[in-house]
Amino acid sequence: MLDLLRDGPRTTGALAEAFPDLSRFAVMQHLKVLTDADLVVAVREGRERHNYLNPVPIQQLYDRWVSRYMQPWTDALTSLKSELESRADRTA
Repeated sequence: MLDLLRDGPRTTGALAEAFPDLSRFAVMQHLKVLTDADLVVAVREGRERHNYLNPVPIQQLYDRWVSRYMQPWTDALTSLKSELESRADRTA
């Protein structure tokens, strides 16, 4: 659902149509969990409910956890590339 909302807001009905194996009630339950987690913001317009992705918590998670581990991996891959290139130069 988050991937679908990344492309733009969708009504609950449109989301339910995207998951034909789930009942509309199941889709609504999933949306409630995502809304409670602050990942989705729901806005009512008449009888329709438009669901918007809230990327802020995802960015915060990335900043707190993922980016912390990126630098060591980047450094290791750069070192590995340099080592392999120097070995290739020595054997050529």
